[in-house]
Amino acid sequence: MLELSIALPIKVQNGGLFISRGVGRHPARKLTSWEIIFVEKGTLTIREENRLFEVKAGESLLLWPKRRHVGTEDFPADLRFYWLHFEVKPESSALPEASPLTIEQHCCVRDVPSVIALFRQFLSEQEKLQRSVALEMLLLLILQQISLSAGYEDRADEAGAALAWKAKQLIRTQFHLPLSTSLLAKSLHCNADYLGRVFRRTFHLTLTEAIHRQRVRAAEKMLLNDSASLTEVATRCGFNDVGYFRQIFSKHTGLTPAVWKRRYCKEHINSG
Repeated sequence: MLELSIALPIKVQNGGLFISRGVGRHPARKLTSWEIIFVEKGTLTIREENRLFEVKAGESLLLWPKRRHVGTEDFPADLRFYWLHFEVKPESSALPEASPLTIEQHCCVRDVPSVIALFRQFLSEQEKLQRSVALEMLLLLILQQISLSAGYEDRADEAGAALAWKAKQLIRTQFHLPLSTSLLAKSLHCNADYLGRVFRRTFHLTLTEAIHRQRVRAAEKMLLNDSASLTEVATRCGFNDVGYFRQIFSKHTGLTPAVWKRRYCKEHINSG
């Protein structure tokens, strides 16, 4: 028979899954325990002392003991988050050969499915009549997953920015071809929603706006050529419909293509 004595550095109090009904907000309180929160869906807005956190889907938040925290907005209807209260024992009770875990207070979790699976397993274990050390084990695994996520958001931002620049280069060189968010994402072998988010975060405009802007810039130059008709300019700039081309051109320049051409040519002649 093998007998093991397990000394763990933490003690679980309780945990749960919060599912919003679209009413109420997180109450104001100051606990003596730690609380780890993981948002599965929606956004949780909460303040700890003077620091405001917006915890989005796939992110975790560690609330410290003896610090007042309170919700600052009503719970959105789609909000779902796991929560878990625990105590940290004195360092002397930890195993001497154990590796330390560094938990960022607010971070983007790298392996979301694993964290959700661990929380669900924790809740299932918690329902059992007889309490076991499995609760502490599962909490340690959750904290380990969050610890491994340190710097993940920064790396994701760098990768996203690089992807956004690739999309911008494609727009610059292929604006005259049929282009859309889905076609760009297919060319770059990525998810269309993700590409749209990282592009907007990097350049502060949508992919559609970037495509239109590039096409209008090209049209401005082509309109200087008297031999090119409006239909030819629109087609060469990637617009299949002349009416839509006029609409987008006017939106970006404040002038119709015809008025812009007359005004520019007049200025050009007078400057000679």
